[in-house]
Amino acid sequence: MVVYWVVGSGTAFSEKVKYIIIEEGKNNKENVINLLAEQNIITHTSTFSLLSTQLNIWANLKPGKYEIKKGESLLSIARKLKNNHQAQINLVINKLRVKEDLAKLIGKNFLTDSAAVMQFLSSNDSLKEYHVDTNTVFSIIIPNTYTFYWNTTLRKIFNKLYQTSVSFWQKNDRTEKAEALHFTTIKAYILASIVEEETNKDDDKAKIASVYINRLNKNMPLQACPSIKYAMKDFSLTRIYEKYLTIKSPFNTYKNKGLPPGPICTPSANTIDIVLNAPKTSYLFFVAKADFSGYHHFSSNYAEHNAYAKEYQKALDIWMKRKQANNQIPQE
Repeated sequence: MVVYWVVGSGTAFSEKVKYIIIEEGKNNKENVINLLAEQNIITHTSTFSLLSTQLNIWANLKPGKYEIKKGESLLSIARKLKNNHQAQINLVINKLRVKEDLAKLIGKNFLTDSAAVMQFLSSNDSLKEYHVDTNTVFSIIIPNTYTFYWNTTLRKIFNKLYQTSVSFWQKNDRTEKAEALHFTTIKAYILASIVEEETNKDDDKAKIASVYINRLNKNMPLQACPSIKYAMKDFSLTRIYEKYLTIKSPFNTYKNKGLPPGPICTPSANTIDIVLNAPKTSYLFFVAKADFSGYHHFSSNYAEHNAYAKEYQKALDIWMKRKQANNQIPQE
């Protein structure tokens, strides 16, 4: 018969929750009780020792991350360990730009370290089953919140990302819409990544997408400024100077026609849908408005575009000089 001495609070901390990580090979009675005590989770170690033994939790205790709430009884904590009720970890993916961003995000939240993630992302053999390569791997990532356990393997994490992506493209005729634009789903994703980096204004995104689609159809270079930032791996640039346009990179859409070899960020589902539903226009050019509202002027001919571009460049020169005078940005 099991005797339960402690029915009230067994925790010794003031925070709302605490987490303990029980590592592989350290899931024995002595190590775990020492860990609980060191983390100031319990003070009644001898009582917990007797209780845990009577509940027989040590034979099958699994490594992992466990959440302990303030005020939990020793019985509740013991049962949580016995039943392997591990904490669920949310992998929140918003806009990522480079592989290192994803590696750090996974390494920070899960057992797998960032170096292992980078090795995985840099191996075509690892990525083959997802029908992507080291350039296009981000195309299987639909920004969202994904729930796993702390010790979920990297392969299982990517399996879930991939299955979510497959499901996403199967819904709302997305694959058919991409094909109607003469895109694969990966190419549609790549274009959406460029549009995502161009503006936060959804109503402008649709027009920008139409510009790029028109340029692709006319075999014109995209000349997308965000691709230069990506090629240079400098996302703080506020202005793309002509000297930057000669950088040697497959992501330089000024030198290379067509889409870059992979996405330059992880676009939102909304932006992907905007691209897939882009309006038919005659626009071939766009430039930011001189009022810095975040909106753009769109043009079908270069003369009109050039006039708007000069207006914006003049306003930007004034803004840059003011910032430099105030020592807020360095000279480029």
